[in-house]
Amino acid sequence: MTQTCDGCGVEISVAGGIANIWSTEPTHTGGMTLELPDGSEHLLCFDCIEALPEEATAADVAALGDS
Repeated sequence: MTQTCDGCGVEISVAGGIANIWSTEPTHTGGMTLELPDGSEHLLCFDCIEALPEEATAADVAALGDS
């Protein structure tokens, strides 16, 4: 399964779920969902996660798409 990164808009693989149980070649995830200190929640690729400041906010995630 793939979903769109909330930061840069790239399609990322989301591992897990029932489909991955029977596979001999498991799918690795391309990111994760983060809950930020301001209470917002975002699915981000690993590159976008690394680009965020320590105390990130929804505005920082929105700025990722502008760069």
